[in-house]
This record gives sequence, C-alpha cells and structure tokens, in this order.
Amino acid sequence: MAAYPWTAETWPIASAMIHRRNALGDGRTVQDQSAEEWAVALGEVRAAGFHHVDPTDSWIRLADLEPARVDEFMAVARSLGLGVPAISTARRSVIDPVEGDAYLAYGHRLIDTAARIGATAVSFGFFGPLSPEQQRALWFWTVPGVVNPDEPATWAKAVERIRELGRHGAELGIEVALEMYEDTYLGTAESAVRFCTEVDLPNVKLNCDIGNLVRLHRPVEHPQAMMEKLAPFAGYWHAKNYLRLEDSSTGVVMSSPAPMESGVINYREAVRLALSHGFRSAFLLEHYGGDGLSVCAANQQYLRRILSTALATSR
Repeated sequence: MAAYPWTAETWPIASAMIHRRNALGDGRTVQDQSAEEWAVALGEVRAAGFHHVDPTDSWIRLADLEPARVDEFMAVARSLGLGVPAISTARRSVIDPVEGDAYLAYGHRLIDTAARIGATAVSFGFFGPLSPEQQRALWFWTVPGVVNPDEPATWAKAVERIRELGRHGAELGIEVALEMYEDTYLGTAESAVRFCTEVDLPNVKLNCDIGNLVRLHRPVEHPQAMMEKLAPFAGYWHAKNYLRLEDSSTGVVMSSPAPMESGVINYREAVRLALSHGFRSAFLLEHYGGDGLSVCAANQQYLRRILSTALATSR
C-alpha cells in the first residue's frame, strides 16, 4: 500500500462555506464582491482554526469568474494562510432535464478552475434544486426532493457524462468525487458502488457523505454496513453527523445535526476502514444549523485525533 501523503496534523481538512450564501442583502452576489469583502468571509474560516477551505459553489462559483478574478480570490485565500484542496458543486446535476447540458459545460470549467488554483479534486452530485417546500422547511431533507428517474437510458447518460468529466480530470491530475445523496443514482451504497464501477476510471471515486442518508426520516442502511461497501471507492469526503431516533413500534424516524463524535456514524471506524482500503484524499467538514462553522472547527480537532491513532496503528 502506498505511503500516506500527510500526517494527522497536515492532512487537508477543509471548511465548507454552507454557512454563507451567494446572494447578498444588497442585491449583489458573492461573485460581485471585492477582494476585501471576500477576505472577511475567508478570515472567519481561518480564525476558526482552518488551514483549508472549499469554495463551495453555493457560496461562490469560481468557474464563472474571469481568470483574473480567480487569481484575485486565491491571492486573498493564500494571504490568510488558506489552501484550497478541492471544490464542491451542488445542485448542478449533469442529467438535469433542463440544465443538464449547461451543467456539464460548467463541470468542465470547474475542473479547469480546480487545476488552475492547485486543487486536486472536484465533487459532483446528481441532486437537484431545492423545491419551495424544502426551502420553507426547518431541515430541507425532511421534505422529498428531486428523484433521479428509474430509466436505463438516463443512468447510461449519467455514467457517460461522469466518465467524460473523469477523463478531463485525469488529464489535469484532478480526482472526480461523486457525492452520496438520497433518491439519486448515488442514494445507496450498493447503487453508488455500481455506478462508480461502471464509470471505471481510477480517478473517479465516491464522496462517502453518508450523513446525507442517515438524516432521512425513513429506513436506511446501517452506517457501518454502508462504509464497508464504500470504503474501497472512497475519495474526497464530505463529513458530518446526525442524531437519529427510530421508534420501531410506530415507524417514526427523527434526526438532527450533531457534532461528528456524537452522531450515529462512527467516524473512528469509518476513517480507519477507508484508510485500510487506500483512502488518500482530503476531507470537507459541513454542519447545518446554529453556528455551523464553530461545530466544524471542533470536528476538525476530533478528526485529527482519529487520524493520529489510525495512522499510527496502520504503519
């Protein structure tokens, strides 16, 4: 097995930017902000203790900025001591029935942008835009969203388009990570493994964000059982956790975001399992509700403790 590229202290663990939105209160978007304004948001991340950030495209679409503005953004990040190991894209599915072609082109621009800034991975998914009902809900995952069609032709189209992005990524040394998400072709461990296997490219891996599944108010596979299937395919990893309560007498299921060490996913075992199968990618930390950035900061320390033990015992 290849040596680990980092220590527990240097392993890239990025903060997501889901605690901030692209739209601003004054009618502008983050795309329009000055370098000084970007520095405020990024400085907050650095002050929380992070050395890495994922400029998640729900916050800023780097691929839609002019190259000079991308360079300006990166200059701000580097001046604050922040690296960008990867970029995540959300709700821009390459099989969207209306915008799929445009999102495929965007995906290619995103891969080019990742290479330009020195990132090594891009995360893609097949989940669609939030419905008005989801936007009104306290937790959007409690309301049904977009469902990928149970059609062989659409599945094949998804495989071919991800294969196309994967080949582009391989040319530039970029990993393509596919995000787990309910009611998509990556909505169960079995389906995600089948999909990744059909794409059949070494740089196309699975973003094992099983937090997106354990939060659902419906029956789901046990997290450990999911990870046993996913670990050999694990790549850039969105990590978060949830409390989950199940009443077997009524079938009622409830969930709530939780710190990584407190939720139903045993990340100590999940990380150890992934490492044993060759996981060598960055992490991204997410948390919904309250002061998500501070929860992620605490989660970073927990994850580094896990890595310290796992790396020491696996040498």
